[in-house]
Amino acid sequence: MRIFLNEQAIEIAPSTTLRQLQKRFKPLADLVVLNGFPAAEDSSLTADDQVVLIRRGEQPSAEELEALLVARHTPGVHEVMKKSCVGIAGVGGLGSAVAVALARLGIGCLVVADFDVVEPSNLNRQQYFVDQIGLDKVTALRDNLARINPYVRVIPHAVRLAPGNITDIFSEAQILVEAFDDPEQKAMLTETWLAAFPERPLVAASGLAGYAPSNHITTRRAAGNFFLVGDGETAARRGEGLMAPRVGIAAHHQANAVLRLLLGETPG
Repeated sequence: MRIFLNEQAIEIAPSTTLRQLQKRFKPLADLVVLNGFPAAEDSSLTADDQVVLIRRGEQPSAEELEALLVARHTPGVHEVMKKSCVGIAGVGGLGSAVAVALARLGIGCLVVADFDVVEPSNLNRQQYFVDQIGLDKVTALRDNLARINPYVRVIPHAVRLAPGNITDIFSEAQILVEAFDDPEQKAMLTETWLAAFPERPLVAASGLAGYAPSNHITTRRAAGNFFLVGDGETAARRGEGLMAPRVGIAAHHQANAVLRLLLGETPG
């Protein structure tokens, strides 16, 4: 019978139990994950079960690390994610958080584009650090993602996006995430992408400033392959800033929309 142990297919006797498998392959493991969930009790194994054996505090080998990173994933997710490529236009509060979420999901490739550098005022909501002030955001983000998941291929573009370069920069991307602050840039990107790639989804955001209720932020299909996250109202303006909680909520709506699309599901 075939099962997957730390993402590697192996053959075992049909009567093998979880604890027998642990004793055979990693007797000192103190965390046993079966199909994405910690297993406290012994149980029989069935064909295509996914088992991960972890010893807490042990530094895994390079070969084991990727499997252990995604041990808690829903079965089947990582196989799709590691073959996928997503573009992120703008890597500020939204885009940097979307990138981190997708890296933790095990995305195979991220194409990220932003012309800006890390500034002190960014640190209230963006996924950067004090010692990265002055660096290109795409460079700093690439370095941060490598510390989270070294198996993600990050393609950084330190450029200002415009109608003339969007299709070339994001040519590999199956899905594009719009993560701009400026309404005119949002409109430009949306128009350019949907005209060039109507069959490829765009996941955008609008309305996430301030500290209005979290549950006002939703994900909806705006039209065709255009999905919109936010409350559609609370734009950043004088007296209503952009802060980590609501920006993070919207960013994770966007990341989950990307995940659902890659898995063949409809966001919303």
